[in-house]
Amino acid sequence: MSAPDALLLLSTHCPHCPAVLAALVDLLKQGTIGRLEAVNLEQRPEVGQALGVRSVPWLRLGRIELAGVRSKAELAEWATKADSETGMADYFHMLLKEGQLPKVQAMIDAEPALLAAVLPIVGNVDASLNVRLGAGVLFEAFAGTRTLAALIPQLGALSQHADARIRADACHYLGLAGDAAAQSWLETRLTDDDVDVREIAAESLENLLPGR
Repeated sequence: MSAPDALLLLSTHCPHCPAVLAALVDLLKQGTIGRLEAVNLEQRPEVGQALGVRSVPWLRLGRIELAGVRSKAELAEWATKADSETGMADYFHMLLKEGQLPKVQAMIDAEPALLAAVLPIVGNVDASLNVRLGAGVLFEAFAGTRTLAALIPQLGALSQHADARIRADACHYLGLAGDAAAQSWLETRLTDDDVDVREIAAESLENLLPGR
């Protein structure tokens, strides 16, 4: 994977911008980022307006946008995984944790294949309730679509997870897929040790195969 490009928005009177700029210059020299563009919003305010940026420093690394002060180590970590599925999963997790569900929705609407990056959140036992709820909203928005159906194998694997909450969520999303390929995964969970998982698997099968 090639190094991502970076766009930094800063201002003359920003006390934190010089440190972020210096860190990015070092990462550019090291080859961790491929290209660095820095824009002073006091001279080019239209750039910030076009991107909807209201505070600096603001950085875009590949498809990942970061606002505020970031250490060089943190910037290097994001740059290393900027456009990978792992990086996007971590980015979506961060945005959902911050309550920025609409931003994640807009990104996935523009590029539906990014829905796959939500799967690691579903399988994360440490994900908070609001993050898990956000993931649910994202999957529900793609109910009955080919995009969600393509994720049935991964959701099927999650339906066998050791954690009952994850099995339950996976069963719910398998039902939303609206595809017969989810049937065998759901039938397996009808005898699950957890009552909630059994109920959700049965409901999902009913939605998948009305009148079965």
